[in-house]
Amino acid sequence: MKEANPVKFNLHQHQEHQNGHLAPFKLAKLFDPEASWDKDQLGDVLHWIRQAVAVVLGLLWGAIPLVGGIWFLIFLAISTSIVYGYYAMILKVDEEEFGGHGALLQEGLFASITLFLLAWILVYSLVHF
Repeated sequence: MKEANPVKFNLHQHQEHQNGHLAPFKLAKLFDPEASWDKDQLGDVLHWIRQAVAVVLGLLWGAIPLVGGIWFLIFLAISTSIVYGYYAMILKVDEEEFGGHGALLQEGLFASITLFLLAWILVYSLVHF
């Protein structure tokens, strides 16, 4: 009985790797222009980069105390520039394979706007009032 369980576990684990659910991901791939990307992987990476930028800039904008719509537009410009620079200059992917610039630049945009505004308003309100 004890030998049957590891075999079943290894078989189950092997099937999950084939299905792509637990495919190993290496950090070196994030900066390798020769790496192959599928649409979901690249979308996930761009999404989380944008979320990290949103949190950092939201906390920074709230702590400094910046106010006004111009800072929101500056966030959009910075966030979009970082995402564009990452996939076009660092990864050097062919954007047409992934739906064009519009699809790649939209990846995670609305969630990052929400996160940015939440962090900015929360920190500004807690620190300066």
